[in-house]
Parts: sequence; C-alpha cells; structure tokens
Amino acid sequence: MYLWHPPDVRADRLLSLVLLLQHRGRMSATELARELEVSPRTVLRDIEALSTAGVPVYAERGRHGGFALLPGYTTDLTGLTSEEALALVVAGSRAKASAPGMAPALASAMRKVVAALPERHRDSTTEAAGRILVRPDGMIQRPAEAPDECALLGVVRRAVFAGRRLRIRYAAGDGEPGWRTVDPVGLVSARGQWYLLATRDGADRTYRVSRMREVEELAEPADRPPGLDLERVWEERRARFSAGFPDLTAVVRVRDTARARLVARARQVHTERPDGPGWLRLEIDFGGLDHALALIWALGPDAEVVGPQPLRAAVAERAAATAARYG
Repeated sequence: MYLWHPPDVRADRLLSLVLLLQHRGRMSATELARELEVSPRTVLRDIEALSTAGVPVYAERGRHGGFALLPGYTTDLTGLTSEEALALVVAGSRAKASAPGMAPALASAMRKVVAALPERHRDSTTEAAGRILVRPDGMIQRPAEAPDECALLGVVRRAVFAGRRLRIRYAAGDGEPGWRTVDPVGLVSARGQWYLLATRDGADRTYRVSRMREVEELAEPADRPPGLDLERVWEERRARFSAGFPDLTAVVRVRDTARARLVARARQVHTERPDGPGWLRLEIDFGGLDHALALIWALGPDAEVVGPQPLRAAVAERAAATAARYG
C-alpha cells in the first residue's frame, strides 16, 4: 500500500530529517523512521531526495553506521533570539502532555527552535530548558489559587539557570520566616504556583516561591546531579507529598453544571452515572476528610454527600453551625 502526502507535508519531513542529522549527528534509518513516524523505506527515499537536491548527506556502512551530514553543513534558520528559543523549548514541556496526537509536530517544531540558535548557545539552552517544568497539576488536587506575582522569582530563576546556590528567607506554614541555604534542582509551575525543587544538606526539599520573603543568589556552585530528569523528580516528590494525605472515597450527588469544579480538584473518579434530571452520582476519591469537606462545602446546594456517614455528618455539622451563626 502506498500513501501519498501533499508536497508541503513531505517538504516539512525532509527539513525535519536534515535538522535531526544536524542536531544529533549520525543516525540509522530505523532511528530516523522512529523519530519521524514513517517507515525505514520512506526514510531511504527521503535521503535520496535530499542528495539529489544537493544536501550533503552520506551513508556510513557497518554495524554502527547510519546517515550523517558532511561536517560544517548547517541550515539557515534565523529570526529567533536565544531567549525566545528558550521560552519555546520550556513551553514544549507542557505542550507534550496537553496536546495528544501532536507529538510529531511538536518534535519537529522543537528541532527547528534548537537549530535556529547560534551553535554556541544550543547546549546551554537545551540544558536550561531541562531545569524548568510547567505542569497543570499541583502537589495535591486542592482548590486552585490565584497566581502569585512574586518579584523574587527572577532571582530564583537566574540562580537555577546559572547553577548557583540560593539563600532564602522562607515562611513554612504559620511559622516565622527563617533563613536557609539550598542547592536548586529546578523550577516547576503547577496550578498557577511556582515551586523551587532543591536539596538542603543533601535532603530533598520543595519550596513555594510565594512563601519566600528574601532571596540571595550566592557565588557558590549548586550541587545538581548531571542528567537529572526534572519531570521524574517532580512526580516522585508529588507522590511522596500526596502519600501524607489518606485517601477517602465518597459517593456524591452533584449538579451536572458543578461537576467540572468538583472533579478538577478531587483525586480520582471511579464511577459516574445520571441520578435524576440535572444530577450525577459520582464515586470519587479525596485526600482525606478535610479535603473532601472543603471541596463539597464550596459547592453549596449543588452537591450532596451520600456516604460515608462521617463525611455527611461533617457537612451537616458545618451547615448547622453556619445556620446558627446567621440565624
């Protein structure tokens, strides 16, 4: 079976192939096919087309062979500053998770972004992008808070990019702010909040930037393991944090117009079915009794707890106390 592609689609794939070879060096036909999501036979046809067009691509035989560009050959992509390219690469960390089905297009775009940089900036930009992660989920699914406009974020970001230690005056919970010196690992934006992932005396620490009162960038280099996967570190810390909140499974009737508000802030929905005109019945997980009470109370008359009884009693007790206060 032969699949025909419009000329502009094939032209984009040819450019992507050149950028792959330019950025990564020698690659086999199988590796190129996997990256471009085509067959190895299509890759061979594209290589032949590039050679015919004058692009200096050549084949290396042997067990570790593959295709490569002649040394010194580069594409002419201009118009992006290093800051613009960094912003796009960082944004790609979120887009990969939020744009299902568009992974090939995003991968092609990121290759073009990196190729547009001057050679001396490519490695530093790729490394810097690996220190920023943008995620829609917070440490736990709690009600979203308004983003904090923290003037100290710029200082924290510079230290993360430069790989230097930070001295921060931090307010943990309701306690008095105190000074601590940390080794930055990376910055994460989750549910409108910025978090600094760091280590302190070798132990993992996570700090919310909005709780920082003062920040000093130190001249000392930070202790950051090479090749660290920031997304994996974030998921591991988030899982450990969430483990401190016991699960509570409840059955809740909710108006269909309020469903999205409840589901977005709870942990997980197990079952869902209609329960009368305009109502749904959900079996849903929360991060403990207090978490469930806060979310359901926020919905007012648009939600009703069917079970368990302790949660239903807690909502009733709060409602009675509120009615007595205003009665």
